[in-house]
Amino acid sequence: MTKNTYKITEQDGVVRVDKFLAHKFPEYSRAAIAKLFTLNLIKLNGEPIQPGHKLRPGTIFEYDLGPLQEKPEVIPLPIIYEDENVIVIDKPAGIISHARGKFWQEASVASFIRDRIRGMDGDRGGIVHRLDRATSGVMICAKNENTLSYLQKQFSDRKVTKTYVAVVQGVPKITEAIIDAQIGRDLKDPKRFKIDKEGKSAQTHYKLVKTNNKFSTLELKPKTGRTHQLRVHLKYINLPIVGDLLYGDFKYPRLMLHAAKLKIKLPDGEDKTFTAPIPSEFSEVYN
Repeated sequence: MTKNTYKITEQDGVVRVDKFLAHKFPEYSRAAIAKLFTLNLIKLNGEPIQPGHKLRPGTIFEYDLGPLQEKPEVIPLPIIYEDENVIVIDKPAGIISHARGKFWQEASVASFIRDRIRGMDGDRGGIVHRLDRATSGVMICAKNENTLSYLQKQFSDRKVTKTYVAVVQGVPKITEAIIDAQIGRDLKDPKRFKIDKEGKSAQTHYKLVKTNNKFSTLELKPKTGRTHQLRVHLKYINLPIVGDLLYGDFKYPRLMLHAAKLKIKLPDGEDKTFTAPIPSEFSEVYN
């Protein structure tokens, strides 16, 4: 624990303790500051105080930022490719792309690459794009600010080719097609997205790879990059992804969605295609 004390000055005036801490330490989110109160780490005269407690000039209070200063856990991740500008990861399912604020100590791709990057701080340092926690596969990360901007522009300009593999429930009526349907957030359930004519444009090309009439393996190439796009589009055509309990109902140990291939231009001008082997579960589901 790292205890500190602060004496409220006349210049500070009468101020709520939570607002004072948020102003004094802007590098931490309000949610992180709030967590300190739940841990009883903000005290007056040795007793924990609430976020709304008002401090007056001359008051001395204690605070402990220790939990916010702990580094996130780091676990080894499979590296597909690495040079002086980029590192390409085969992200396992279950690993998040980046932390959700400074208080978040869970291991992530961002925490894994932190010691490999230069001049980029924060929870998302080096993260060019993201994969959902439940999705596995290719993720490219930048080691410096110039590379980050260079790669992100390709994503925003839709010059990156992404290929996914998914195992879905059912069989597509058409073996190859483009799903063109706008996507928006589901206001009834903010965790979900849905087909919405007022939403953002979204296009996904799919192609049937194999089927046993119960499950089908599809190759997917999203033309846009909307949140949950592949999951929402496949639900829309009545082919929910196996293991996707947010948009389907078939329980499985993992979401059967894998980022298998990524084609992108590196800072040296070379077009590169990176691949991540398809996990064995994608065949085992047919057994």
